[in-house]
Amino acid sequence: MKLFRPLFALFAVAAVFTMVVADADARPRTSMGSRGSKTFSAPPSTATAPNAAAPINRTMTQPGSPGTAAAPGARPPVTQPGGFGRGLMGGLLGGLLGAGLIGMLMGGGFLGGIGGLASIFGLLLQVGLVAIVGVLLFRWWQRRSQPQAAYAGMPQGADVSQRSAFGFGGFGGGSGGGAAAPVTEALEITPDDFNTFERLLGDVQTAYGREDLAALRPHLTPEMLSYYAEELSENASRGVVNQLSDVKLLQGDLAEAWREGDKEFASVAMRYSLKDQYVDRATGKAAEGNEAPQEATEVWTFTRVRGGNWLLSAIQQS
Repeated sequence: MKLFRPLFALFAVAAVFTMVVADADARPRTSMGSRGSKTFSAPPSTATAPNAAAPINRTMTQPGSPGTAAAPGARPPVTQPGGFGRGLMGGLLGGLLGAGLIGMLMGGGFLGGIGGLASIFGLLLQVGLVAIVGVLLFRWWQRRSQPQAAYAGMPQGADVSQRSAFGFGGFGGGSGGGAAAPVTEALEITPDDFNTFERLLGDVQTAYGREDLAALRPHLTPEMLSYYAEELSENASRGVVNQLSDVKLLQGDLAEAWREGDKEFASVAMRYSLKDQYVDRATGKAAEGNEAPQEATEVWTFTRVRGGNWLLSAIQQS
């Protein structure tokens, strides 16, 4: 059995590296843009897109800014080095796994590299105690360092309900610095609007495949145009062209439509087919993808001023 231990260890290391590489290669398309006050809330699911749409992870809209309301219980996206879940526990488990594998390679058994099972439990207990003490200290410091808001005409000890009654309640119920969520009203979408959305789907994708920013400009908000221009610039730097063609809508339905002041929004789920491939800019040979039609399901949000033309303002993957 001792002869097979190094072999088992090598297989385990190979499996770990395989999972890491597979995770690194999985790069879905970006969800980007703005949806007015609903930028940080997910659009409702539909028959076309039954799965929840991906959160917008690239936007110029700031969380908590006037005119923006977060979904109940939702928090702004936070980027952490190494990805969520790869912090304390990820490093700890990785260290334990690495120590065990090294122990196997050295002939001391899987637990030999870290001093046996008792050492594992002892280490976990110490880390748990340190984490609990750290959380308690952080919460104590946070309460001590948080300033108490003063309200004109109100005593410092007045509770939140009293402050709200005097008109000082903001976002979240009683925070003096918050901005109230904008008033929205339902918007009716006509058959002509749906025809426009279908036409914009083809026009935008085809113009992007031709790298034609002049043709994209009348159909996009300035924010979305900047994202598309950046992507095209990156493709040029890589020496490739992302050719898109034969765009055809297969199914579509309305997720939600609303009005905020003088602006109108409509989020539409669309499942469509297209040819999507990268070709070498110099030779024209295929670099990635193939010429076979592919299917994609996305939620596109359009916006306009009352009586104006619809513009693409956000795309979310589904």
